Amino acid sequence: MQTRVLTGITTTGTPHLGNYVGAIRPAIAASQRADVDAFFFMADYHALIKSDDPARIERSRLEIAATWLAAGLDPNRATFYLQSDIPEIPELTWLLTCVTAKGLLNRAHAYKAAVDKNTDAGEDPDAGITAGLYMYPVLMAADILAFDAQQVPVGRDQIQHIEMARDIAQRFNHIYGHELFVLPEVVIEEQVATLPGLDGRKMSKSYDNTIPLFAGGAKQLRDTVMRVVTDSRMPGEAKDPESSSLFTIFRAFASEAESNAFRRALEEGIGWGEAKQVLYERLEADIAPMRERYEQLIARPADIEGILREGARKARVIAGLKIAALRDAVGLRAMSSSGAMAGKAKPMPKAARPPRFASFRDSDGSFRFRLFSSEGEELLLSKSFKDPKEAGAIQKRLKTLGGAAANVHSLARSLVLELDGEPVATAPEYADEAERDEALHYLRAALDSLAEQEQSE
Repeated sequence: MQTRVLTGITTTGTPHLGNYVGAIRPAIAASQRADVDAFFFMADYHALIKSDDPARIERSRLEIAATWLAAGLDPNRATFYLQSDIPEIPELTWLLTCVTAKGLLNRAHAYKAAVDKNTDAGEDPDAGITAGLYMYPVLMAADILAFDAQQVPVGRDQIQHIEMARDIAQRFNHIYGHELFVLPEVVIEEQVATLPGLDGRKMSKSYDNTIPLFAGGAKQLRDTVMRVVTDSRMPGEAKDPESSSLFTIFRAFASEAESNAFRRALEEGIGWGEAKQVLYERLEADIAPMRERYEQLIARPADIEGILREGARKARVIAGLKIAALRDAVGLRAMSSSGAMAGKAKPMPKAARPPRFASFRDSDGSFRFRLFSSEGEELLLSKSFKDPKEAGAIQKRLKTLGGAAANVHSLARSLVLELDGEPVATAPEYADEAERDEALHYLRAALDSLAEQEQSE
């Protein structure tokens, strides 16, 4: 069984070596595991809170998407999309906003830090603080809850946001009386590699001490490596590998045998200039193939956009089902199914034959089934199952549940039937919403009829 893991990618700045080793490389490796259903999104709505420079936002989205793809992210294995391509996210943000306590948002670390800074400076506590910063935790909760993410890998500074997402989800579930949201679990990577920057401190854009991953090409990579600060020991004097930034960076890319050889060279007195050249060559061996792919992608932004749009299409199938269920839960349902109409499914016409399931085998060898009405009209087509017994078990459960308990969602002009939160069957697309709503009544009535047959047998 797969675990859905969701990772947000900030779309400001240019990726550097520390980003690659500490976040990009391990996240991509995790996405390749068979037990992981990986979702990666470019958090470009969040970026608007941090930057009001449109050119920077636009360029950063392109560069960071190209970086992850060049580094090996496979969009066929992971769902990779732009946050701004999922309209269900801002809609969910509002639904969550309506149940989120203001006191909870008052306690958010980023907001409190901004208020404290203003207070210390003698300013109005809310001077310069936008509603975007204040509402950041709700938007982040929507990012996670829209897809029923089970795990969210974050740094320690983001733990509070995951806890707030859980609080908001639990409150929503309590108010509307259903387990509508999966409660996400925070995942802290205790062994995340941290690289030193040019000055020996943690590599960070805040310190302006980074080594670029792709920017500037091989020449800039070499020039930057040559600027790494070292001590005053001369060629021929033994160096301490454990206190050397060069060795720490080298070890993050090298095999054990390569690391041992570089350690011996330092201990035997290799000059710093020569050691930096060795480090550059080791980095370039890994980075050059990725850089070539990166430059190809950057030159074809339409290809990147196509990949992200396809990812958004896949993501919206899930988010659309979630929003449909939430709309129904809060009362934003179709007029024809609300109020006095609620629970009054249109009765099925009398007929000689009851509703029935028909199983069949697809051309690819998988198994599916259809549900037909008394008149022979197709009401549902199941997803594919590898095991015919699994398809049979789903049919059995539908017969037992009936129309009231089966979880049927409206999605545009279609219907999707879920069991245990997973889509198991879809209905044909209808001409308009009125026809869809009528079909929903027939579907529920057909399932009720099957349930009655099951009970009588």
